[in-house]
Amino acid sequence: MNEVNIRPITAKDNAALAFIVRNALKEFKADKQGTVYFDESTDHLFELFQQKKAAYNVIELDGKVLGGAGIYPTAGLPDDTCELVKMYLAPEARGKGFGKQLLQKSSSIAKEFGFAKIYLESMPELATAIGMYQKNGFTALQKPLGNSGHSGCDIWMIKIL
Repeated sequence: MNEVNIRPITAKDNAALAFIVRNALKEFKADKQGTVYFDESTDHLFELFQQKKAAYNVIELDGKVLGGAGIYPTAGLPDDTCELVKMYLAPEARGKGFGKQLLQKSSSIAKEFGFAKIYLESMPELATAIGMYQKNGFTALQKPLGNSGHSGCDIWMIKIL
C-alpha cells in the first residue's frame, strides 16, 4: 500500500541508519576523514539523541527504514540555534519529497524546543541535498559555527525558523 511513516528513532534502527549514512557518503565519494562516515556515534544514533533538545526522526515506507534526520544542540552554537544532523536517505528514497518531509519535521521540532535557527554543515559532493536546503530557506555562511568536529565539511548554511 506504500505507507510512508515518519517517527522517532528507536534502538533497533541503529544498524539500518548507520548503513544508509555510510553508504550514501561512499556513493557520493564523500567518505572522507572529518565526516560522520568515521564517527563512532553513527553506529549509535538512538543513544546519541537521548539528550535534552535533541531529536532524530526516521522515515520508513511499508516498515522499511529509508533514512532519517535529526536536530542537535551542538556544542558552541548560540543558544537559539540547533544543528540539522545526519540527514541521509537510501537511494530508492531520493527524489520523492522525503527529504523535504524530514526537514519540515526537524524544523517543527526545533521550534517546539525553542530554537530560532537551524544550522547545517555539508560538502560539495552532496550537491543535490544542498539544492534542497536552499529551496527550503537555508542560506550560505562564510565560516562554520559551533564545534561539530567535522573538519571535512566546507559548506555551512543557516535557516531562520
